[in-house]
Amino acid sequence: MKLGIMQPYIFPYIGYIQLIKAVDKFVVYDDVAFIKQGWINRNRILLNGEPHTFTVPLKNASSFVTIGNTEINQSMYQPWKNKFLKTLTQAYSKARFYNEVYGLVESVLEEQGSTICDLATKSLITTCSYLNINTEFVLSVKRYENSHLKAKGRVIDICKKEKADIYINPIGGKELYDKAEFKQQGLDLFFLKTGGIRYSQNTIEFVPWLSIIDVMMYNAPDAITGFLNDFELE
Repeated sequence: MKLGIMQPYIFPYIGYIQLIKAVDKFVVYDDVAFIKQGWINRNRILLNGEPHTFTVPLKNASSFVTIGNTEINQSMYQPWKNKFLKTLTQAYSKARFYNEVYGLVESVLEEQGSTICDLATKSLITTCSYLNINTEFVLSVKRYENSHLKAKGRVIDICKKEKADIYINPIGGKELYDKAEFKQQGLDLFFLKTGGIRYSQNTIEFVPWLSIIDVMMYNAPDAITGFLNDFELE
């Protein structure tokens, strides 16, 4: 069984969605520390031909609090949501799949829950449903009881408890994980490297690594399926 484990990101870039599709089960790693200035509560869309960062407002975000306990700032959220949806219209009203994808994003933001984990996880599940990805999602909080372990020790423990024999990690994990160490634990470790995905954004120059929102605005789900299969396992 192939397993993936990642912190929940809000409408992440396509490589994250590739990882979900590439595995049988995906663990939403929500009981680790929140990463400030990371991609948990923010991403980028294309606005007037340039990358534009959107950031979900949080309450007392801290690296001393887990993702699962990091709260959305309720007093700021509604004004932010309204402004962001207007920005989506400004950015993508002429995109081929604007109506469908605007509705998808609006549905995710409408019932955001109390934490960024709730909102980000909903964005992942809703996006995968739209793209016909049937990977099983699992929340890690209170499930594995391994907070006493560190880094790769926790990952290996989760793999064993889920009875996985293959663990797939984004390519950036090459600096963190060693194939030989995983092999000693009966696990095959692979790193997912996204291909050179390009599509028309109605701009002169293509801007890569934006939120999956951008990909969905300009491409049909069937076409995105082709993009999702454009990767290598190293």
